[in-house]
Amino acid sequence: MGKTKGLNKAEFEVGNEVRIADRAFLESFMEAGQYHNELEPEQLEYAGRTAKVKEVSFFHGGDEIYTLEGVPGVWHEECLAAV
Repeated sequence: MGKTKGLNKAEFEVGNEVRIADRAFLESFMEAGQYHNELEPEQLEYAGRTAKVKEVSFFHGGDEIYTLEGVPGVWHEECLAAV
């Protein structure tokens, strides 16, 4: 939550390009199951890819959830990095 900008402030703005974490990280993230909108198994196929942010939303407590262009599902900020 809020890696650099703090709670309820998007780390990545709409239109920014981001890189999805590697498969090992995504698998570990799935196993931990500690966040809202957990990853679905089919999202693992997108590990390491880049995509543009389509939409940003926030959960109570500051969790940032992203929708990416051309990539299914929703993504927690922890699974993304700036390109």
